[in-house]
Amino acid sequence: MKPVSILRHGFVGLVAVWSVFPFVWMAVAATNSSADVIKGRTLPGGYLIENIQAFMTAVDLPRVLWNSAIISGVGTVLTLTVSALAGYGFEMFRSRFRERVFAGLMLMLSIPFAALMIPLFVMMAKAKLINSYSAVILPMVASVFVIFYFRQATKAFPRELRDAAKIDGLSEWQIFAFVYVPVMRSTFAAATIIVFMANWNNYLWPLVVLQTNDKFTLTLAVASVGIGYTPDYGLIMVGAIAATLPTLLIFFLLQRRFVEGMLGAVK
Repeated sequence: MKPVSILRHGFVGLVAVWSVFPFVWMAVAATNSSADVIKGRTLPGGYLIENIQAFMTAVDLPRVLWNSAIISGVGTVLTLTVSALAGYGFEMFRSRFRERVFAGLMLMLSIPFAALMIPLFVMMAKAKLINSYSAVILPMVASVFVIFYFRQATKAFPRELRDAAKIDGLSEWQIFAFVYVPVMRSTFAAATIIVFMANWNNYLWPLVVLQTNDKFTLTLAVASVGIGYTPDYGLIMVGAIAATLPTLLIFFLLQRRFVEGMLGAVK
């Protein structure tokens, strides 16, 4: 093997170890007591069952999992639908104001979400949606970044397919549903991972609008068990693993499509 290849593989291996180590440490810490975690123990311990039981006692796991699943699942479907339609429309339909409207959307990316929380909270309060799934989902549906992603991906969509579908008598909605969506499935897979992870790991906005424990998501529940002067780090690591597994599962299921979608592949 050439020296350059050795250096390249060594660098990639080092980066891989650096990336995986936090997850390995999290799994090891979940098997140790809080005192051992604080001491920096890096070997597996015998407290896993005890930590799991403590976490199940502190958190209504089925309930918070259901809340997270509903918010993430419904939010992902709505965001993908709205963003894909917007990205398709921006690229396929031409008008004199198209680029100006799109530039205005891009400008919104410069506004931090913290600056929007108060007006959003007031809107949700007037609509009587505080402490509901809708209050968490609705502000995230129109994602400027995902709209931008779909528009850029749509540039690779063969326009000949759209023209042929029009000749066959398909309406624009039918073209989108039966031609565009199947062809752009890699883009949808990549966007699904991005949007699902964003919704699943969302913390700040649910913390503001969800006000009772029965509406808490898993992220909020894990954060709540870490509050106090003497947090149980073994218990917290069990919660962190429970919060990480669904996103890992989604990623591994769609991994190949995710890579294709990020590279702009069109099938």
